[in-house]
Amino acid sequence: MVCNKKNIFGRSVIAVSAMALACSLAKAQEANPSAQYKTVDNILYREGKLTEYMQERCRLDVYHPVGKEGYPTIVWFHGGGLKSVNRSVPAALKKKGVAVVSANYRLHPKVKSPVYIEDAAAAVAWTIKNIAKYGGSPSRIFVSGHSAGGYLTSMIGLDKRWLAKHGIDADQLAGLIPYSGHTITHFTVRSERGIDGKQPILDDMAPLYHVRKDCPPLLLITGDRELEMLGRYEENAYMWRMMQVVGHPDTTIFELDGYNHGQMAGPAHPLLLRFIRRILSSKWSVFLWPDAVEVLVGAGKNLTLTDRRAGEHRLAEFVFCDDCECFAGANDGRHAPVGDEVNQAIRRNG
Repeated sequence: MVCNKKNIFGRSVIAVSAMALACSLAKAQEANPSAQYKTVDNILYREGKLTEYMQERCRLDVYHPVGKEGYPTIVWFHGGGLKSVNRSVPAALKKKGVAVVSANYRLHPKVKSPVYIEDAAAAVAWTIKNIAKYGGSPSRIFVSGHSAGGYLTSMIGLDKRWLAKHGIDADQLAGLIPYSGHTITHFTVRSERGIDGKQPILDDMAPLYHVRKDCPPLLLITGDRELEMLGRYEENAYMWRMMQVVGHPDTTIFELDGYNHGQMAGPAHPLLLRFIRRILSSKWSVFLWPDAVEVLVGAGKNLTLTDRRAGEHRLAEFVFCDDCECFAGANDGRHAPVGDEVNQAIRRNG
């Protein structure tokens, strides 16, 4: 992907042009368009004694591949300033070989912080505990969302106390991908305390307060700094910088040139899908070939095809190709596009 680089705080970050995004989107297309998907909707993700409002809002939809196993899942949170909007599965994430769990959460003014975060954590916990029933892998859960949904993504991934209430370590998440989310305390949370939306604060309700080197891989995406709302790009740039300072090994920031806060979600989706493919290609374990005979074993970008019936006899070597995002035969250079039957079957270690 061709990118332009901009400099912040003496370091370069990636600014993506519309042309580059178009190329990225083309690469993100599902390699098997005939694959079947289904949606199981309106699932209640909260348990115990529930109020009428909880029964209304604490629900999610599961969009998932049919007849597949071990696929990754994106838990997706909608935006709306913690005040409005309902769940939906982004069209650009459909038929991409992944499941999407789209969740609602309770909204201001009927509730106040930290209820929004508690609901988001409960939705992610439900996904981890239940996605295997639909064929997904509980070790391949990515969390993402736009605007307020991006804020919730960062909060439950960085502040470990919210998922810990459900007996889950936030570090078992495969990755966090907030789209243009606050990294300071959310403006709605500030308004609940009588603080003006243009007065920034940073406390334990701010993702920045919880920067740490051992959190899951983090992809920060914002719109154009000149078009974004309320300094959202600069907030995320500071998050990126502080993650470097604490020694986090995998934090990336993308600034989408020419896109404002509302527009940036569409072109961000291909970057999310690329991120998932990169994370899943970095550490591999055994998976069964469709005929249950051969297996691939590997680590990093190297994979080995073996035959179980021949005492793990080595059949072929594969190396991940960054340029075309697929596995190429180490000897003959033949490529197998990501998303085909071979690559979709790969399961992340753990």
